[in-house]
Amino acid sequence: MDLTTVDKLLTTTRSVRRRLDFDRPVEPQVIEECLEIAIQAPTGGNSQGWRFMVVTDAQKKARIGELYRESFQIYARSRAEKAPPAGENSRRDEAQSMRVAKSAVYLAKRMGEVPVMIIPCINGRVEERGLMAQASLYGSILPATWSLMLALRARGLGSAYTTLHLRYEKEIAELLEIPGDVTQAALLPVAYYTGEDFKPAKRIPTADLTYWNTWEQ
Repeated sequence: MDLTTVDKLLTTTRSVRRRLDFDRPVEPQVIEECLEIAIQAPTGGNSQGWRFMVVTDAQKKARIGELYRESFQIYARSRAEKAPPAGENSRRDEAQSMRVAKSAVYLAKRMGEVPVMIIPCINGRVEERGLMAQASLYGSILPATWSLMLALRARGLGSAYTTLHLRYEKEIAELLEIPGDVTQAALLPVAYYTGEDFKPAKRIPTADLTYWNTWEQ
């Protein structure tokens, strides 16, 4: 296995918002190919309960985009009210947060224009389960979702793992005729990305995040 290529894929699969190409069509066969890879991910008890709602209808995308934007505005207002006093973060952290915020605003404004939306779903309702069963349910769809994002990235397509649409999950389920006993896990805007390649992001050192045998040891 070519670890250089694998490691690059794993360390450069970014959340793509500003660099999505809203004008270039995405071929259905590419989506189907990536989904074939995604369903090789493990599921709890090998239940294989994942489902993928692919949305390409312009009117439906526009409506989902409206609901996403409304949810984002509520979220943004809440974040603004809880923002820490100026000066608590380093300039570098503030600059990075500003870049992320701007890209999130950009995506919220244009979500309904993306060529393809993919909503990963899982059979069952998460709110009807206890903590362990909730973890199992999400653990049966999130690995496939990440595999899907990796497969897209390897083919020159960008995506972003978003969940703000879930504020209006019922409305979107009605729009797309998703059964009531199915849980929506995320919303991926999918498009070819513009510009050059991606680089690994700046992260907190793993030594500050990893404990061996005892917490904080």
